Amino acid sequence: MRYGPSVLMRGVVGLATASFLIAQANAATLLREATIGEPPPLDVMLTTADVASVIGRHIFETLYALDSTYTPRPMLAENDRAEDGGRTIVIKLREGVLFHNGKEMTAKDVAASMTRWGNFGARGKLLMAAATSVEATGKYEVTLKLSAPNGAWKALIADVNGGLAIYPEDIAANAGNRPIEQKDYIGTGPYKFVEWRPNRYVEVERFDGYKPVKEKGDGFAGARLASFDKIRFIPVPDVGTRVSGVQAGDYDYAEMISGDLYESLSKDPSVQVQRTNAPIFGLFFMNSKQGILKDNYKLRRAIQTALEKSQALRVAFGPKDLWNAEGSIFPKGTPWYSTEGASNYSAHDPKKAKELAKEADYTGTPIRLLVSTNYQAHYDEASVFTRQLADAGINVQMMVVDWATLLKMRGQPEQWDIFVTHHSFAPDPLLLTFLNASYPGWWDSPEIGSLRAELINTTDPAARKSTWDKIQSLIYEQVPVMKVGDAYTYDIASPKLRGLNPNGPVFWNVSTK
Repeated sequence: MRYGPSVLMRGVVGLATASFLIAQANAATLLREATIGEPPPLDVMLTTADVASVIGRHIFETLYALDSTYTPRPMLAENDRAEDGGRTIVIKLREGVLFHNGKEMTAKDVAASMTRWGNFGARGKLLMAAATSVEATGKYEVTLKLSAPNGAWKALIADVNGGLAIYPEDIAANAGNRPIEQKDYIGTGPYKFVEWRPNRYVEVERFDGYKPVKEKGDGFAGARLASFDKIRFIPVPDVGTRVSGVQAGDYDYAEMISGDLYESLSKDPSVQVQRTNAPIFGLFFMNSKQGILKDNYKLRRAIQTALEKSQALRVAFGPKDLWNAEGSIFPKGTPWYSTEGASNYSAHDPKKAKELAKEADYTGTPIRLLVSTNYQAHYDEASVFTRQLADAGINVQMMVVDWATLLKMRGQPEQWDIFVTHHSFAPDPLLLTFLNASYPGWWDSPEIGSLRAELINTTDPAARKSTWDKIQSLIYEQVPVMKVGDAYTYDIASPKLRGLNPNGPVFWNVSTK
């Protein structure tokens, strides 16, 4: 969970103004990023696909944004207060923020966006299922009333990845569950949508009416200052082509480079390596709605028991400093780190796996594993696991498609039994996609339903951590997903770029030397 000079509007002064003007004076005409493939529609409310989020972050903004410590900071919001024991949240909005159509953002836009997100957004129900009302209680004030407190409400609305991006009222109110059309890609971000040429590029250009916050840029929070006239996001599925393109100067930035090239590229003066600060982790989602794995927890545990995760990580990511065979969903050093259930993370016991499969009445029926080569690591992990499962007598049939097709097929439960993806670091468990019952995989057993409600409605940090321990234990018992391990991915960029963000490929506050 991937990123002439304009006249600044009143209120932006001091260091932010000076930095912006310097960046504008040195502006490059065009930045070209090589992405892993063609994105789905850029209606970022409805998708958690990283390739859409990388582009969407430049166009759309949220009420809060995560800083470098993954703490939510005000973005379109100015401040907030909680009332009635946390059941009422009042958010004061920044004034003078313009949409790309020139209209000022008001509370009506936010209320309409929040309503749509709650009904149809990829993560919306995690907050809005408990909403009794959301309304504009002033031109720049929104009031959200909940039936119960939500301990993670601010983190849940602090990222565009399946999150509460703010659209104009008429667009949000009329879109329903259909992806918004390209003509309606209207946000408040530092870049505005220009055009989408399928299989060629998505282009955005600097929005001269943009009003950044006053605070210095930090992570995804703070001022977002645009130095480039335009950015083109170019789908380049082949990793070798992405690499050679940056080396030759055809691209300025390329994402998701394979681990086997890490050491050589680290010594290559024609590129600079951008290793991420926070790990991603591969996930193999089980189909909890339909098919051979539906409610068959014993067969799922058989699959899990057969695997040796470090082998897959080594093949997928190469050098040891790019991966860690860690069973905790959250890495060490974070408040959510847990050892509960983790003894089952990487047992690699084919004999026991065969016994569990027999007890689960498994008779060799092919288990359909949906994977894409756009993310080479996904394919590498799937290939290793398929061989390991064969040693345990479990028959896996890999279905290899492009990423756009996988994103479509994973929403069709009759098409697959397991699908492969990865998850970015999340600041709160409620942002994990597999805790969302509407996310493909559709994990919604009575046990997780009860624990999810407990995690949502509790505001005390220690109590929430205790609940998360129970959830992680349940993950290893019911196996809705299998974590592969922590991986520190890396991108490459032209040596001419400076100010790159280690939290992901975003191109505000970036300029050329």
